[in-house]
Amino acid sequence: MRAEGDSSDSGTDARDESTPSRRGFGIAYAFLNRRERTEAEVRARLERAELHADEIEAVISELLEFGYLDDARYARVFTEDKRTLEAWGNERIARALRERGVERELIEAALSEVAAGGAGSAGTFGDAEGEFGAGDGDELDGGGATLSSELDRAVTLLGQRFPSGPVAPRDRERAFGVLARKGYESETAADAVREWARRALA
Repeated sequence: MRAEGDSSDSGTDARDESTPSRRGFGIAYAFLNRRERTEAEVRARLERAELHADEIEAVISELLEFGYLDDARYARVFTEDKRTLEAWGNERIARALRERGVERELIEAALSEVAAGGAGSAGTFGDAEGEFGAGDGDELDGGGATLSSELDRAVTLLGQRFPSGPVAPRDRERAFGVLARKGYESETAADAVREWARRALA
């Protein structure tokens, strides 16, 4: 009876030692399966699951090693998609990435790379929650030229949103408000409103 009990206890101990690792990876993979995540988001999810610190580090380390986590890639794709699909400005993009735990230097690199066209069509990730969408690369204006600057994108957005230009006095305020909500800096938004009005009234 004693030997049988000892064997049972030993088996239980072996399972207990391996279960946390399997559980940690299971939680992480399920979390990543829904959409791309940042390292900070995955770490926070594992912490909510009340895993030990060394367990969390082991899971994060393997995810990084095999490319399941890559904050630089995340920042590039997020920046490209938000610019292309939702016409977000740099300020809003940077703020959203910071909230997701992406380091400042990676954010700056992504903004610069995408602005220069270096990211091209970076590719997108599965997104059950609508975080990323399929992008077609840089936006094009009516003549097919790449919109390479924040100002050009802002003016184009206003042209699409208000094709008739500023008709009433409050239209300029409304246009400025649209750009502010999209995350364009105040100076860029003001310049874009003036350029949009100039083109529309020319």
